Amino acid sequence: MANFEAYQEYQRIEDFEEDSPPGEEDLLVHVPEGLKESWHHIKNLDNFFKRIYHFHQKNGFACMMISEFFELIQLLFVVTFTTFLVNCVEYDVLFANRVVNHTGPGQNPLDRNKVTLPDAILPSEQCTQRIQENSWIIFLLIMAAIFWLYRLVKVFCNVLSYWEIRQFYIKALKIRMDELCNFTWQEVQDRLISLQREQQMCIHKKELTELDIYHRILRFKNYMVAMINKSLLPVQLQLPLLGNVVFLTQGLKYNFELILFWGPGSLFQNKWNLHPKYKRNGNRLELAQQLSRVILLMGLANLLLCPFILVWQVLYAFFSYTEVIRREPGSLGARRWSLFGRLYLRHFNELDHELHGRLGRGYKPTSKYMNSFTSPVLTVLAKNFAFFSGSILAVLIALTVYDEDVLTVQHILTGITVLGVVITIARSFIPDEHMVWCPEQLLQCMLAHIHYMPDHWRGNANKSETRDEVAQLFQYKAVFILEELLSPIVTPFILIFHLRNKSLEIIDFFRNFTVEVVGVGDICSFAQMDIRRHGNPTWMSEGQTEASIYQQAENGKTELSLMHFTIKNPRWQPPQESSVFISHLKEKVQHDAQGGPSTQLLLSEAPLCTSLQSNEPGTGPDNLLASVLAHPILTASGLQGRDHRFIPPSTAASAAASVLASLSTSQLPHHSSRGRSHGLLHSSVHPESTMYRSDRTVIDSMCISDSHIRSNTLQSEFASAEMSLHAIYMHELHLQTSHPQRTSGQWQNPVPMRDLHTNASFQANSGLDSSMSMPTPVHLGGWQEEEEENEDEQEINNGSTPKQAAGSSC
Repeated sequence: MANFEAYQEYQRIEDFEEDSPPGEEDLLVHVPEGLKESWHHIKNLDNFFKRIYHFHQKNGFACMMISEFFELIQLLFVVTFTTFLVNCVEYDVLFANRVVNHTGPGQNPLDRNKVTLPDAILPSEQCTQRIQENSWIIFLLIMAAIFWLYRLVKVFCNVLSYWEIRQFYIKALKIRMDELCNFTWQEVQDRLISLQREQQMCIHKKELTELDIYHRILRFKNYMVAMINKSLLPVQLQLPLLGNVVFLTQGLKYNFELILFWGPGSLFQNKWNLHPKYKRNGNRLELAQQLSRVILLMGLANLLLCPFILVWQVLYAFFSYTEVIRREPGSLGARRWSLFGRLYLRHFNELDHELHGRLGRGYKPTSKYMNSFTSPVLTVLAKNFAFFSGSILAVLIALTVYDEDVLTVQHILTGITVLGVVITIARSFIPDEHMVWCPEQLLQCMLAHIHYMPDHWRGNANKSETRDEVAQLFQYKAVFILEELLSPIVTPFILIFHLRNKSLEIIDFFRNFTVEVVGVGDICSFAQMDIRRHGNPTWMSEGQTEASIYQQAENGKTELSLMHFTIKNPRWQPPQESSVFISHLKEKVQHDAQGGPSTQLLLSEAPLCTSLQSNEPGTGPDNLLASVLAHPILTASGLQGRDHRFIPPSTAASAAASVLASLSTSQLPHHSSRGRSHGLLHSSVHPESTMYRSDRTVIDSMCISDSHIRSNTLQSEFASAEMSLHAIYMHELHLQTSHPQRTSGQWQNPVPMRDLHTNASFQANSGLDSSMSMPTPVHLGGWQEEEEENEDEQEINNGSTPKQAAGSSC
């Protein structure tokens, strides 16, 4: 009887169509008391983890439901208000083209011809008759009503599903709703992992790792990042007169995902399994033709719906941006990260909030870099336009102050508004003549946050070609609005004439770069961050990777993504190949740090370095990063140190290595007792060294203050700074590997990672101290331009002329 009662605690999982990966249909699962609601078996873990993540990021149930409710109200308002404006307003009366005579009793004779708002609004019967007589209006209203009902049903389903997530947070994760904002996503993720380990909430795996959760949440986004990285999606177009143009909008991205991932005829048979026929090589041509037909049908459907989508886009943009433009005309000149930029700069396995935070930190240096380019012709024209417009505006304002009846003159108020907009736009083209810009330093500061940069940008920061390529990632808000308005027209042609030609390449991509992970399903192989399979020899993977050029991720995406994920998830235990790469990187850092400046020296230079980069003083991590970036300028200039001794010239790589070697993650506040076994910057490195001891004192002094209040904030800031330092360091090492002629001084003969042990033992036997070697001076910014550029760079830089920076340039 006891055995029977014990057996009742297990439930056999039925064979659902949307169930766990193959081979686990007949598992016996223990269902603990207290979790016997709906969490002992999740049919779709992808959606479950996504809802948990979105619930946390959108601040809980109340905020999400209020947002959903107002989206419904907003859609209803736009349709109703537009219908009212088209059919129920008498514009001849409103514009005073037709005289209105008020002859009622007691009416003031002076007010008989005065137009009031009710005079311009038609009676309800006449308004209804106008709507009934217009068949197009009726058709559009029916379409809008169907779409609104669809949104209403979806909101109702979201209410039910997110109420379940709310109960899961309260009962399973033990997080109250009033405390949700105090928890970081890492803390919520830790509780998920602990819950799986202790109570077997999910049946897919006995142990749930951080990477498993990321794979579930980012399954399709990792595919998109990989396809952008391999230049598979047709988002770069060659247009007459405009040249190379990047076009990727929300509508086009939605169509890509609909065709490839979850729409009718897509490549995935459910949320986590690629259809088996796409995994076989034999029928690739037939599958490519089938995919081509799906793309053609989707393109024709977009062409058919183009008028309706275009009308909605225009109306929504008008109601959203008109008031903002009137209040702040310069907002159209502000910049934002483009959708292409977000995919191009995104790491594999990087969640939305991590990407937004990283790009947010890179916003200011990127804006300063883009603002360093000005056109002398536009500057002269803008100054004169501002002068003439300001003169006329001053006269109109003076007349209005003298007598307010001037405002009743026709179009006077319109003229004042237009002149104000013209002046604001003109002033945006006039640079600040007192600012001094250093394009190379700004570009390197930008790299510290965005982590990715093509090789040909180095040494060419002051060229217009580089600026144009940065503008593809960092576009004007006006360009963003224009692209979204044009999207319904352009999207069908991109699908029909460009994406269809990529059908065979897409089929090969999904077959070659899809792997099945036990308990997770089919994922993009690049998301595994496997150095052996997708590493690049020029990105410190030499001797560790077996990847061909086709299999390598571009721009060091695999290596940088691995470092980012490891730093953001310090508890994660990487596989063997990744651990070897991290260990070799750590050894390389320690080797290069021996000849670099001390962290104490870098911190002492922080105020001057932030001034050189036109930055405001920041926190400890920000000052440390600024010092690393600007230290080569100080050393190359021959400035004396604080002890009045000459500081040997060094590069940003050596400064970054010095800080990485001394910055110990064990000194930072942790919320867990479990350490990082694969630690990049372990505290046990040379404990007897005076340099490391003094540098740790500096780091500790930055960490101890307000540790109880700001522990999570400090940990996040130092993790971001650590990743920024790794990005700088790895890009410099990549530069010396792929373009050794560009490096100078101590970097002309780099030590390969595989020779570190041999070189260290040789120095130990010979009694040499690497810190005694005097490196030769380097050019400002740590980069030296080539005398002879390769063919690719000649093609990019052909005919380009450097532009003068605003004010002065370094």
